[in-house]
Amino acid sequence: MPLVTTKEMFEKAYDGGYAVGAFNVNNMEIIQGITDAAAELKSPVILQVSKGARSYANHTYLKKLVEAAVEEHPEVPIALHLDHGADFDICKSCIDGGFTSVMIDASSHPFDENIEITKKVVEYAHDHGVVVEAELGTLAGVEDEVNVSAADSSYTRPEEVEEFVSRTGCDSLAIAIGTSHGAFKFTADQCTRNADGILVPPPLRFDVLEECIKRLPGFPIVLHGSSSVPQEYVKMINEFGGEMPDAIGIPEDQLREAAKLAVCKINIDSDIRLAMSAVIRQYLAQNPSHFDPRQYLKPAREAVKDMVSHKIVDVLGSNDKI
Repeated sequence: MPLVTTKEMFEKAYDGGYAVGAFNVNNMEIIQGITDAAAELKSPVILQVSKGARSYANHTYLKKLVEAAVEEHPEVPIALHLDHGADFDICKSCIDGGFTSVMIDASSHPFDENIEITKKVVEYAHDHGVVVEAELGTLAGVEDEVNVSAADSSYTRPEEVEEFVSRTGCDSLAIAIGTSHGAFKFTADQCTRNADGILVPPPLRFDVLEECIKRLPGFPIVLHGSSSVPQEYVKMINEFGGEMPDAIGIPEDQLREAAKLAVCKINIDSDIRLAMSAVIRQYLAQNPSHFDPRQYLKPAREAVKDMVSHKIVDVLGSNDKI
């Protein structure tokens, strides 16, 4: 099948009590690992491209790689999505360039200005058969061009969501309930330590999520910044020359609970990069004479596939849905 929008994906996810994984892509190996996992587990998938990815790999290369994945796995519903579009121009460029979904992130602007910017994108996108994700509330953390301090972050105000969706016409809404971008999501003083001495982040604000659901019945909600930062990969990176003290993510059981509610899309923004980096570091340390990128990118690609497979089954619950 050709690239699809997220509209039907989200309708099925909402009714089925699962979420669709949205994974950021930057190169061939990442795209192959993600879509191979989705095909094996019969899961829909969203391939996301950020401004940073477009700068790194070029819009045309990424689009063609995604088209190759569609050709290799025609049975898998695949949406191509712009992650964190900062303004109308980048959204328009992606819409004109064949993306099936775009995010306009005007959440740093005042409420009425956010609505104005989002509505302009929605009108253009809908005229071209493309769906739009918007954001209300601001997540902390660093991921590509997104860099928001904890002091500047804010939870979504549920009393604003109805007006925002009504006035903008957006198709899905990213809300802030305590997730955070990047692998270093929380400082140590924001966390507690369990009996094993492991840092535990503050729980997600399910009260905010549930109030948004109540005010937007049947409407798809999105969570950004939802990587779990698996500690085995943090340990591996540190063991083989890296320095990632106190890197910590969102507990997966909380994300699975959110997926059972109205959360239809979960962005997993760092775990793939973490797995790839860990495996590459280990491989090069254990094979110091190897120099061919194919030698270390092959196990890195397999690590991506394993990570995505785990997320599909244990976090998203989207396996066997196609």
